Amino acid sequence: MYTREVELSGHIIDSLIIPKALDLIMDMGGDFEILEFKVGKLKKDTSYAKLQVKGKSEEHLGEILDELSEIGAVVVEINKVEFKASPKDKTFPDEFYSTTNHPTYVRFDNRWIQVENIEMDCAIVLDTEELRAYCKPLAHIKEGDNIVVGREGIRVVPPERPRGKLGVFEFMSSDASTEKPFKSIMSKTAREIKRIKDKGGKIALVGGPAIVHTGNAPILAQMIKEGIIDVLFAGNALATHDIENAIYGTSLGISVKTGETVTRGHRHHIYAINKINQAGSIKNAVEQGILKEGIMYECVKNDVPFVLAGSIRDDGPLPDVITDVLEAQDAMRKYVQDVDMVIMIATMLHSIAVGNILPSEVKSICVDINPSTVTKLSDRGSAQVIGIVTDVGAFLPMLLQELGK
Repeated sequence: MYTREVELSGHIIDSLIIPKALDLIMDMGGDFEILEFKVGKLKKDTSYAKLQVKGKSEEHLGEILDELSEIGAVVVEINKVEFKASPKDKTFPDEFYSTTNHPTYVRFDNRWIQVENIEMDCAIVLDTEELRAYCKPLAHIKEGDNIVVGREGIRVVPPERPRGKLGVFEFMSSDASTEKPFKSIMSKTAREIKRIKDKGGKIALVGGPAIVHTGNAPILAQMIKEGIIDVLFAGNALATHDIENAIYGTSLGISVKTGETVTRGHRHHIYAINKINQAGSIKNAVEQGILKEGIMYECVKNDVPFVLAGSIRDDGPLPDVITDVLEAQDAMRKYVQDVDMVIMIATMLHSIAVGNILPSEVKSICVDINPSTVTKLSDRGSAQVIGIVTDVGAFLPMLLQELGK
């Protein structure tokens, strides 16, 4: 059998990395031998294991090593990273390395170089002159880019479960369930938000129109005004119905205060879009006194950036909506590398889109009445996301109340 030695280090027992590694090897038809195993005895101590991994052929062994690398295994015999030039624009060479959203390093010039702007499902481009490596999505690849290929000289550092008492973000992301201790999670989430803001961190919110439909636009607006939210990601719908609510007091033609249908209220959202189009932008509408309250108003008044990404079903859309999906992705990428937490509320597609470009160390919460939203995020690689299955109408008021404490 073909063999290679790999190392695992860190909190590999608490994080269940050791059993995952052994199960993975056996499930793929390989074999292993534990050559060395050191167990950390104190909470601050890490553990270490060296394994000899065996495969039936060089290709089979490579497949096993590929999977082991995703959970943090590093080949003992370190070779420098391999790369090939991209044959043309928007094209990876064969056998390119597809990134995870975990911190990643490549070995070149006898040093480990951290990959910048890490996100999942991209390639690693190596700048051999400046000794830099960075993630690049397929749409941005240029002919001649040095693309990392194969498996050699790559180190992935997945999140670890710390030893000791767990916080809300330490592996609370089990299967989506309504039976989690909601009030306790809210309290811990509020304390974590305060900790992040106290140290000058940033928080992004990804929101759907249900925030407005449930009457919670004033609460989100207050959170923006008070500096809790630093950037807003949404679609045309949230902004449109927020502006409709601010001008006409309705959302989808329903009175937000009374819950009653308003005569000819079905046209209010398109009237709202038209008013903003007449002004030229949301910011112009605020400056001209057309828009006087609401989520988008507070974003403008408090210099909170927002990215509104369009879709095929949009009415209008508003002039601020980015209708080119690649341009919208790039607009979001400008902010996600600098945020410390992302709160995703009642929007499956936007939550998954943001999750796809988030580094795994960014603390994330997904709030949705539909458990499948949380499940889909996890299935697509955003395993760091904490899922809270509840009505957004209950979540935001309680979060603001807990923050007030």
